[in-house]
Amino acid sequence: MTLDYQGKYSIFDPGKISSYPVSQRRNKVELQHLTDLAQLRASDFDLPGDCSGQIARIARAIVSARRDNKPVVVFTGAHLVKNGLSPILIDLVDRDLISLVAGNGATAIHDFELAFVGATSEDVPNALGQGQFGMAYEFAYINQAIALGHRMQLGLGESLGRMICDTDFRREVFSELAPADSPRDFSFAWTSLLAKCYEKDVPFTVHVGIGTDVIDQHPSFDPAAKGGCSGRDFLIFTDQITRFTQGGVYLNIGSAVTGPEVLLKAISMAANVGRTPHGLITADFDIRPFDPAIMSDESSAGYYHRDQKSVVTRIPQAFASQGFYIQGNQLQTVPALYCKILGELT
Repeated sequence: MTLDYQGKYSIFDPGKISSYPVSQRRNKVELQHLTDLAQLRASDFDLPGDCSGQIARIARAIVSARRDNKPVVVFTGAHLVKNGLSPILIDLVDRDLISLVAGNGATAIHDFELAFVGATSEDVPNALGQGQFGMAYEFAYINQAIALGHRMQLGLGESLGRMICDTDFRREVFSELAPADSPRDFSFAWTSLLAKCYEKDVPFTVHVGIGTDVIDQHPSFDPAAKGGCSGRDFLIFTDQITRFTQGGVYLNIGSAVTGPEVLLKAISMAANVGRTPHGLITADFDIRPFDPAIMSDESSAGYYHRDQKSVVTRIPQAFASQGFYIQGNQLQTVPALYCKILGELT
């Protein structure tokens, strides 16, 4: 599409962009890299310090919350998908142990790629110098699904999940876009967290910026549609946060800025309308060191780590809740949490 502009500056013309079939792209993650859940259940995990004990407490809180019909919300960065860990969240959604999944634009894009071509994580250094990074033609399908979802007044995650799961919706997305050398179906939909959430009526909310994702590089990019759909997702997310009045669990996995900031605003909105969170368990999974003593020291670099400050410290302190920081490689900590949850179910 052409974005109309009548201001005084010059703008880039995305109509000049050239793309190529995704089948020609070099990827770093393929189906064999996805976590094998059966094998995972028999694994040992290398966890530092008291990490194992904290993970066990979080697992108990998750299972207890869902038994009492309290919310369990997971906000994940894109690396969980790139690390092959999405089967864990897919299984937890399938077991009704997660009430909402959230992510940034890259989270949804990697999920789409796995479902569509069975591979993801473009080799950026290889593509960047050639002007091909993010230029696979099939990203137009995401933009078209968002545009259609915007016309139907849907959320962004719902639009993408519907494209994968709903034949009529997908046909409308692909009808004017799919060239002969591009797939026309989601042959690997079983890998998709977006699809599982759509099938189980669990919201998958996508929280985006403009110019932050590879889909924004394409002539098909519609910023109004992207903003509108993601804006609806923010309100869906906030509605879920209003349900923490009697407790629940919030997990932030590898999102350094977007997840913590979205949570902070949503919790403020919930409290403003009298739906104040109480007895909430929050947990932040990341690899950086954490020192709670510097969370109010503006001269310290750690003060500016939004996940540690908001998810682990400020929000729990403000609302009589408890925050955990799980430091370690998510390839160890997230599978360990999954296995502890399964143990609590038996």
